[in-house]
Amino acid sequence: MNLKKRRLVWQLYPSYLILVYLVLLVVGWYVSGELRRFHYEQTSIDLGARARLVEYQLKGEFSGRDQRGLTELVKRLGEQSGTRITVILSDGLVLADSHDNALLMDNHGQRPEVLQAFAGQQGTSVRFSHTLGEKLMYVAVPVYETGRLIGYIRTALSVSDIDATLTGIYWQLAFGGLIIAVLLAPICWWISRRLSRPLELMTIGAQRFSRGELDIPLEVTGSEETGRLAGAMNQMAVDLAEKIDREVEQRREIEAILGCMIEGIVAIDGGERVIRMNSAAAALFDLSPNLKPGRPIQEVIRQAGLQRFIRQALAQQETLEDELVLHGPNKRYLHVQATPLIGERKERVGVLVVLHDLTRLRQLETVRRDFVANVSHELKTPITAIRGAVETLLDENTIDSAEQRFLEIIFKQNERLNALVEDLLDLARIEQGAMQGGWEMSDSFLCPVLESSRMACESLLLQQQIKLKLNCPEHLHARINAPLLEQAIINLLTNAIKYSDPGGEVVLEALELESKIGIRVQDFGCGIEKEHQSRIFERFYRADQARSRNLGGTGLGLSIVKHVAQAHRAEVKVTSVAGEGSSFTLLLPVVP
Repeated sequence: MNLKKRRLVWQLYPSYLILVYLVLLVVGWYVSGELRRFHYEQTSIDLGARARLVEYQLKGEFSGRDQRGLTELVKRLGEQSGTRITVILSDGLVLADSHDNALLMDNHGQRPEVLQAFAGQQGTSVRFSHTLGEKLMYVAVPVYETGRLIGYIRTALSVSDIDATLTGIYWQLAFGGLIIAVLLAPICWWISRRLSRPLELMTIGAQRFSRGELDIPLEVTGSEETGRLAGAMNQMAVDLAEKIDREVEQRREIEAILGCMIEGIVAIDGGERVIRMNSAAAALFDLSPNLKPGRPIQEVIRQAGLQRFIRQALAQQETLEDELVLHGPNKRYLHVQATPLIGERKERVGVLVVLHDLTRLRQLETVRRDFVANVSHELKTPITAIRGAVETLLDENTIDSAEQRFLEIIFKQNERLNALVEDLLDLARIEQGAMQGGWEMSDSFLCPVLESSRMACESLLLQQQIKLKLNCPEHLHARINAPLLEQAIINLLTNAIKYSDPGGEVVLEALELESKIGIRVQDFGCGIEKEHQSRIFERFYRADQARSRNLGGTGLGLSIVKHVAQAHRAEVKVTSVAGEGSSFTLLLPVVP
């Protein structure tokens, strides 16, 4: 339960008033006690002196022979001194009393004042007297004769008058204390305000600081402590203003940099909420550049592929890359890269997604691919016609040897040109299939594919006198497109056979790795220099151009292999040592 908080002045002021009242109360109680004790002490001394005077006048009267005369004397002395006088024998028997009949009075041997006098000292007691019906102070003194205790003289006075006088004094003290409290109340209020006012001013200044008004310093007033506090807050405001200005300047620089970037930038926190998005990303998804942070990514960007990519990036620690297609009125191709966002305490707070728009590049690739496919297709007819014409001329017996040599050159170059067109058409076909949503894949065993590839290269093996060693466990299977994979293996086998020495050996094997299925083609021929290995999958790139042309290579075989691997979401790796041979491995994903 929240209790309402009071202002400091209303905590100090009542406390001061209560403290003043308590001091006055304690002082009044002490003064009144001392007054009562003083008056009672003076009365006790006075009664003791009167008892000694009575003792002097009653010497020799304790024999009890003239009790009536003793009673008369006691009454007369009591009337003259205004004191009640009682004569008591040593055994407690009352011999005479100035205010009552001694014969009717009880034995006084157990009275407190008598017991004290019996001990040889002056006895004093204050109590209510049932005989007189009022409160009295009794003082008893012992009486000795020839060193022997013979009785007691007791004197008594009413203390009602003393109490009445003291009561009047108490009321005067209370009234005086009340006047003092009333006079001190404004002083207490002034002191309370003097203590609370600097804190109120600092509170107002702190509220002003919280609103960003850091240029108006606090007034340094009050005590040394409040002055130091105000000075510290003023210094804090100066430092805070400098930090805010620096942060604002840095934010402006970051906003300017992000605004000038052509790549889309989207920062996502661990809860899949948008932290920041630059104008390029906003334009990419047709969003307002002034997007409010904290909105879920599912609400901001309604692209299922990108949402899955972000969830996958949040679930792992390393950088993630992929290519996505954004479907909508305008189809877009994106290369997305997600990098973990690290906070000030080195903890992961989200991911930073960088979006590269590949739409223009893909359109150009489509134009290039269509151009290559169309040109290659158109070249098929003239190439076929040239080949037919050359074959017809070669079959004629009327041509001489020089003409035949030129016709053979034309026929050979026609064959190379035909192979090049075929490879270009295959490459365009593979790319076209990938662009149209991917090739149809099925879970298939690998042994039939490898055996079919071997049979396709049988004539080349016999021609080059190469021995092929095939190893494939019958249970191995993967998700593949069999004709497409077979084409890649044939290309690798063709290269391995062509670059092996006559009578050599080529190994074709399928093996099960930790998380992949590998298809390896290994030869023991000339190998590839290390500086060429990173570029051999590029189109028309030849490590040994003279030998490649002599062997009839087009420079597109390995490029076709790379695109077939991409269509299978696989990768191809090469290991080669010049003079010792090469090993090409297709790494296919394992079927879950």
